[in-house]
Amino acid sequence: MTDAYVMLNCELGAEAEIIEKLKEIEQVVDVFETIGTHDMLVRLQAENFEKIREIVSWNIQKLDKVRSTATLIKKDN
Repeated sequence: MTDAYVMLNCELGAEAEIIEKLKEIEQVVDVFETIGTHDMLVRLQAENFEKIREIVSWNIQKLDKVRSTATLIKKDN
């Protein structure tokens, strides 16, 4: 399994709506609202890097009111 963390920025006031939509994605393990440069942090688990990229590109970035994302993929030792 591949772990990834997606830092997400959204439109003001859209956090709760986006969190509910994110929780519907099978590979989303957890979602945290944050204070700082990003509005929330999403933890994903998927079979491989390609699946992570697909989820971020086609599911998360396409959500209404999502402004930007930055993805960190956990490096396996």
